[in-house]
Amino acid sequence: MLQVQFIRENKQTVLDGLAKRNFANAEAILDQVLEADETRRATQVSLDETLAESNKLSKEIGGLFKSGEVQKANILKEKTGQLKDKSKALTEKLNTFSEKLKELLYQIPNVPHSSVPKGISEEDNEVVFSEGVIPNLGDKALPHWELVKKYDIIDFDLGAKISGAGFPVYKGKGARLQRALINYFLDKNTAAGYKEVQVPHLVNEASGFGTGQLPDKEGQMYHVTGDNLYLIPTAEVPVTNMFRGELLKANELPIALTGYTPCFRREAGSYGAHVRGLNRLHQFDKVEIVRVEHPDNSYEALNGMVEHIKVILRELKLPYRILRLCGGDTGFTSALTFDFELYSTAQERWLEISSASNFETFQANRLKLRFKNSEGKNQLAHTLNGSSLALPRVLAGIIENYQTEEGIRIPEVLVPYCGFDIIN
Repeated sequence: MLQVQFIRENKQTVLDGLAKRNFANAEAILDQVLEADETRRATQVSLDETLAESNKLSKEIGGLFKSGEVQKANILKEKTGQLKDKSKALTEKLNTFSEKLKELLYQIPNVPHSSVPKGISEEDNEVVFSEGVIPNLGDKALPHWELVKKYDIIDFDLGAKISGAGFPVYKGKGARLQRALINYFLDKNTAAGYKEVQVPHLVNEASGFGTGQLPDKEGQMYHVTGDNLYLIPTAEVPVTNMFRGELLKANELPIALTGYTPCFRREAGSYGAHVRGLNRLHQFDKVEIVRVEHPDNSYEALNGMVEHIKVILRELKLPYRILRLCGGDTGFTSALTFDFELYSTAQERWLEISSASNFETFQANRLKLRFKNSEGKNQLAHTLNGSSLALPRVLAGIIENYQTEEGIRIPEVLVPYCGFDIIN
């Protein structure tokens, strides 16, 4: 959530940033924000003055009663009654405009970083890096949804029977490969200095608002209505919310955490061949990395996250590229996002497998996540997160790109985790 003071002092900068996102009616909403805040602040001043006057009169009344001046005291009591009614009305007005201001701010996405290109869709994203060799599999190469059926390692029909489409069942070596990837990712992250945490898979409403999934992505989350809890769409939500409402010491930064969780997404409206098999699921596994940083260091930290993910993909020997997302494709809460895509030779297309994002103070403002700076003042921290990595499409890429006539070879780095080197 943007800070009102930042909007007030940098309105044109905010407008220019929102234009990169093609955000409709930006100026009208910003004007409503500033108007609501002006009313809220003026009301707060009136309320403070009224309460101060009421307190002053109360002290005078006490003195008059003690001195026996009952008539004067009663006159002042009548006036304090009027002030009480006035303060009540001002409090109600203050609450109304504070809520209105919050609702307006919830509608405004983050301001993109200056390096973010203007654009409408993924077609306008910039390729900033690519690496790896795309294998030549020949005409007999199969997509992963056929390979997993051939080797009986993932069963989509069985998952549909149990739950519905988008809930696969991993079997035998498929399940072991899945578990191997999770352990490998966690080991790589902890070796890089990320502390492992295990977190709940359901979160409350405050957590959803804290990281920006609510109200923006409410329709994409599974809602447990009886308890008003939400199944997490990513570990980013519970891990980042560990610090909701916290005031950290400067020497506690940076904080680097990693966690494995299943993720749940309704993915409403997702149909077609491009979401077939593992390409898009309602339940999938992901290992996440989350950072809380001093604002001066957050972009250096983002570059470090990108380099860390590159190392993992190099060790898996998967061809990949990195995109800087344009304004129209950047997530609601992000200031700058780099997407990682691996090339599926069998599908002849790029598959998104990771994102690394800097949210700057956008999440921290919602979370009230602050730290004491060198001047002893409270300052909002910067939050970052990245997938390291999301499993379904990595698994799809391994299955497809490592297929041979003898079976599916296992990347060398995963063999110690799997206990086998081929699926046949």
